[in-house]
Amino acid sequence: MVGAVRFELTTSCTRNKRATRLRYAPNQRGEKLPGSAGKCNRHFRFPRCGSTENARRSRAVQHYQAVIFDMDGVIVDSEPRHERAFHEIFHQMGYGQSHGIHFPDYYGTSDRAVWKDFVAKHEPTQSIEELIEWKRSHFLEILRRDEPIFTGLPELVADLAARFPLAVASGSDHVVIDAVLAMRNLRQHFQAVVSVQDVLRPKPHPDVFLRAAELLKIRPEQCCVIEDSVAGVEAARLARMDVLGITNSFPAEKLSRATRVVTTYEEIRKILLP
Repeated sequence: MVGAVRFELTTSCTRNKRATRLRYAPNQRGEKLPGSAGKCNRHFRFPRCGSTENARRSRAVQHYQAVIFDMDGVIVDSEPRHERAFHEIFHQMGYGQSHGIHFPDYYGTSDRAVWKDFVAKHEPTQSIEELIEWKRSHFLEILRRDEPIFTGLPELVADLAARFPLAVASGSDHVVIDAVLAMRNLRQHFQAVVSVQDVLRPKPHPDVFLRAAELLKIRPEQCCVIEDSVAGVEAARLARMDVLGITNSFPAEKLSRATRVVTTYEEIRKILLP
């Protein structure tokens, strides 16, 4: 399919005039298409210049053809509950104070990554598969009891779905994704759902995002990702996608690789629905 063209507006503002320059670069067939000189442009500027700011912002994001959501830490406030489930299981195993796991290092990755490191440190009698299932079951109990969907998220998803095809690309298993999307009737808004179970490599590899774009039939560079983790931001960048990093789990300086860092869902609304 033919998608919208990517471009970057470089704007300089003065009291009496505005100069705008559109930069071009050849595509794979040698044709010159708008973009940053010499390479695929993945950064868009949102210049502020008087009363025309909203119009320019709209032009700057019109290349997006789809929006891809991370789930944990973006749709659902699950990271503290993941930690709670792990801690309670570690306590039952006798490693409550000596598990040696620093959970922020694993935000945006998978449970398997946590358990692989835990098993390497402690060599428990249970297999990794048994540990994964144990934690997953306990986490789902906590999740279904709390239903911690972020405030403002359902309304944002519904409004974005009216304009863009949406996908979820998550480091969680399908059973967890299904449980979350069943809350607040969210599942109806997403045309594609990708789990770490569907790909070879977890974040920070780009596999889940590339698979989501494939299912949506949208080119990766035409997708915008919403992420909360360092690993997720890196995965989106490696997938050649713009990424909005929301500070639900990490401070802004940790998300500096994002195309733009935001602190609220209202900021995301203003960027994607100008």
